[in-house]
Amino acid sequence: MATLGLVARQYGFPSTSFWDRASHERPYLHVALVCVVGIFGALAPVEAYSERKKSERRAVLRQQVLTHFGRMLVIARRIEPPIETGDLGLHVWLIRRSLRHPLGGYLSRVATYRLGSTPTTRSFAPPKGVGVVGLCWKQNQEVSCDVQKLTTQLTNRQEFEAFRDEQGNDAVMGLTWSDFLRVSHRGAVFASPIRGRKGTFIGCISVDAKHGHDAMNIGDFWHEVNSLCSRIGHDDFDAL
Repeated sequence: MATLGLVARQYGFPSTSFWDRASHERPYLHVALVCVVGIFGALAPVEAYSERKKSERRAVLRQQVLTHFGRMLVIARRIEPPIETGDLGLHVWLIRRSLRHPLGGYLSRVATYRLGSTPTTRSFAPPKGVGVVGLCWKQNQEVSCDVQKLTTQLTNRQEFEAFRDEQGNDAVMGLTWSDFLRVSHRGAVFASPIRGRKGTFIGCISVDAKHGHDAMNIGDFWHEVNSLCSRIGHDDFDAL
């Protein structure tokens, strides 16, 4: 705006008399405009440097994610039947707040990594205690679920609700029957907390596949997930 003001004054827009009158009534106006333009001009290189450093950090983080993701994929390919390369998905979640969840907040998916275009990522923004990621938030620890086993066991609403009443809400990931049907295509889901420098839960990483929960639920797999969570939490969460 200050630059536009200087240009308008230079070319007498809207009129020369307007600027003569403004300069007479406010003799500091021209100096103020020049100062504002000078300040923002001086800050432009700083802003450009900051954006460049952020882009560099984002590239480094992406490389770290892909490295850990590749190791997870190696583990997933060992199981029988092997998980397809494009099936394994890795998601990064961050706590957000909205008018619907002003206090407790919800988990927003801020990044997804998958080597294939299918299956498509479905919208999901759970509050605490809903879904595997919501349980990870609620319990503030690693959580996994053999969803494939649950879908085989719970084939209709009546069975689902009876199981939930008997085993508790966490046994069905805090989901309703309709939500359970929406996410049941991902047969194995794992989630681990991302903690900030003060050790508080700020988000999580989840990994999902069509099948293979028990085969992937091993130390080597969790090591890759937790290592990535630690790296993002302490260094690069704001670069996502």
